[in-house]
Amino acid sequence: MEISALNKRITFQELKTNINENGFEVEEWIYFKTVWAGVTNLHGREYFEAAAVQMENTVKFTIRYLDGIDTTMRILFKGRHYNIVSIDNIKYKNRFIEIKAMEVELSG
Repeated sequence: MEISALNKRITFQELKTNINENGFEVEEWIYFKTVWAGVTNLHGREYFEAAAVQMENTVKFTIRYLDGIDTTMRILFKGRHYNIVSIDNIKYKNRFIEIKAMEVELSG
């Protein structure tokens, strides 16, 4: 993977529970980290495998290694939200991470 391919900005968000001014617990998405990423959609065999399990809205993000991310987080990219489905530390070299994430339809 060439570093120049990491040309899109994505933001990781994590769900936190806070207490509001009335003393009630409120869950909200908090920014974790903004990084450079390579973004591609699934194609070929990967796309058809995802379509078989209704995951054709899956996008693949490639980033430099970042400690502390997990599948409970979500990604914000171009105003859209993506739930993280899988995280792959490529060849366990701690250089690049490939993340598959599925687009979330937010209800108003």
